[in-house]
Amino acid sequence: MDISDISDISIPVAAMTPHWKPIIDSIPSDQVATGDFDPDQHLQYEPPARVHTMKDLNLPENTGISAVAVSEPFRLFTTEAVHRMRAEVLSQEYVFSQLLTPIPHDLRTCLRGFAARYAPFVYDTWKSPATLSIISKLAGLDLITEMDFEIAHINISVRSEEEKKQQVAAFAEKQAFDEDEGIAGCPYEPEEKPIVDWHTDAYPFVCVTMLSDCTSMIGGETALRTGNGEIVKVRGPQMGCAVILQGRYIEHQALRALGTTERITMVTSFRPRSPNLPDDTVLTTVRPISNLSELYSQYSEYRLEILEERLRTQLRVLRENKRGGKKVNVKALKEFIRAQTDFLAHMEREMVDEELVTMGNIDDSHLHHLSQDDLVAKRKRAA
Repeated sequence: MDISDISDISIPVAAMTPHWKPIIDSIPSDQVATGDFDPDQHLQYEPPARVHTMKDLNLPENTGISAVAVSEPFRLFTTEAVHRMRAEVLSQEYVFSQLLTPIPHDLRTCLRGFAARYAPFVYDTWKSPATLSIISKLAGLDLITEMDFEIAHINISVRSEEEKKQQVAAFAEKQAFDEDEGIAGCPYEPEEKPIVDWHTDAYPFVCVTMLSDCTSMIGGETALRTGNGEIVKVRGPQMGCAVILQGRYIEHQALRALGTTERITMVTSFRPRSPNLPDDTVLTTVRPISNLSELYSQYSEYRLEILEERLRTQLRVLRENKRGGKKVNVKALKEFIRAQTDFLAHMEREMVDEELVTMGNIDDSHLHHLSQDDLVAKRKRAA
């Protein structure tokens, strides 16, 4: 059977019953509320304490598509909404479908293609005008979801209770050592490599939502590289809270955390609603961990829709000028044609032939600002 045919499989519930005890226990279905997403019932927005700008990070003013860089964590969802999302994320049918997809098993800590078939509540949440209005206001730009395939990317990190205790004990021992050495009070710096090393995102903006109870979590911040090479950190959100980040244009990494047995985050990607704004989407970091047929289909569809709208607008200008007896602005028209040619060329480069894609292997081409020494160090750590 071709693995691409799994979307047409009806999976019997009995066949999905695990023969092991999962580390993450989902809430029993009879304890989870039902019904459609309701903004009045499921949104609990509380503005962040601060929204950092690109200027705050010493990045050039023309970097990105918005002046907004990253927000501090903010409350976005009610507890009931989080429980609904967790129930869909951890549903046996969805997880089983992911096990059938042609993704390397060492990447099973991320779940993708979380579309309406498996997560109608999650899907409706991010498509809701009320949710989009909140995200757009924080981003300083009218945004829409990137494409259905990116609703949403789920990161799952788990450890046993014994592993958690060992890590907390090691941290306490280090604190005691630091106090003896007179360096207590320094931020927690995990010695392990980060969950995700330095990278820029595929898409203009992301909203990272926490679906786990992180009350006792130590670490877990997002580190950002500023324009002058310094590193700043934004603390991670608590359950039901989120942060937004203009991640396509800011190099960042997700630092490891301890003190919890699970850490589930939902990453939803966004792009400008206006077809006249730049779309600098790249597929470098998502191509090797995605169903390429679905990714390429949705990527090409929305890109061609943007092109279609741009062409219609330009055609309307030409016709109006002709009716008004105006000359054709050849210089402007040629600039428009070159811009659309570049748009299509970029699109063609991103759609790498499937046989040339190594699943699970993400190169460094998305890292625009890392020095050669940084890249060498990064590759050594990954080796």
